Amino acid sequence: MENNFITVKNLTKSYGYIRALRGIDLSLAPGDFLTIFGPNGAGKSTLVKILSTLVKPSSGQVEIDGYDLTEDTQELRRLIGVISHATFLYGNLTALENIKLYGRLYNVTNLENRTDEVIEQLGLAERKHHLVRTFSRGMQQRLTIARALIHNPRIIFLDEPYTGLDQHAAHLLSALLTQLNNKERTIVLISHNLSRGLGLASRIAILVEGRIIYHQYRKDIKDADFEQLYFKYVDKEIRVN
Repeated sequence: MENNFITVKNLTKSYGYIRALRGIDLSLAPGDFLTIFGPNGAGKSTLVKILSTLVKPSSGQVEIDGYDLTEDTQELRRLIGVISHATFLYGNLTALENIKLYGRLYNVTNLENRTDEVIEQLGLAERKHHLVRTFSRGMQQRLTIARALIHNPRIIFLDEPYTGLDQHAAHLLSALLTQLNNKERTIVLISHNLSRGLGLASRIAILVEGRIIYHQYRKDIKDADFEQLYFKYVDKEIRVN
């Protein structure tokens, strides 16, 4: 596929004797929204940490927008936003101070306007001068999203971002991800929630025992069939290994 934005070839990662990833091959185009499903310990978080430059692979090749993962780390980080259940926020700073801090790290131009824009987008304008440690879990997660978006990244990696969110906060997050998904931005979501992950994705993958054992376009899968298909693939792979 000539229009690849992210290309992963034979990616592996080992922690001592533990093989977390065992030869991952993956290609994503601009605008793709990939949801990766899999059981605990499958290697999902490890894959996202490598793609977001937080962890080095043991072997293999990753190229994002023409940049090599291991050689062009600083350039790549300017393209990437990471959202997980860990907020990476400073509780003793206000919401506004947190976002400005990350904006300066990314050398965001017109920082005042951009900070106000993302805080407004996440519905936090009335609380922007409040200390983050006074925020609910849902509000902290919304601020985490603002942190990840301050530099307008072309790639967003989400590692179980719904963890700890109530139904209202989860709905807001899904609505925002739908809004952010466009032809210029590629999104990769790790999720345990089959229905929510399916509802957002344009492509889906199943990762088990460090391998992608299923990868398909969302439009080619019926909702009613996917749960059964998921457990069939996962159970089969676990029995083999």
